[in-house]
Order: sequence, then C-alpha cells, then structure tokens
Amino acid sequence: VFRILSEKYRNRRKRFALRFNLIAAIYNLELNPN
Repeated sequence: VFRILSEKYRNRRKRFALRFNLIAAIYNLELNPN
C-alpha cells in the first residue's frame, strides 16, 4: 500500500513540476519580450 501511495505522490509531484516549469517559462517570456 505504501509503495502505491509513494508512486502516486511521485507522479503527482512530477506533473506539478512540469506545470510549474511551463508557467515559469510563459512568465519569463512575458517579462522579457525580445
């Protein structure tokens, strides 16, 4: 049971990190229009 929970938590954290990176990239593009 603990292994399944850790797997779900890891996947959720990875997805959250991907979304955060995407938001940060868009934010940087908005800040620095070249």
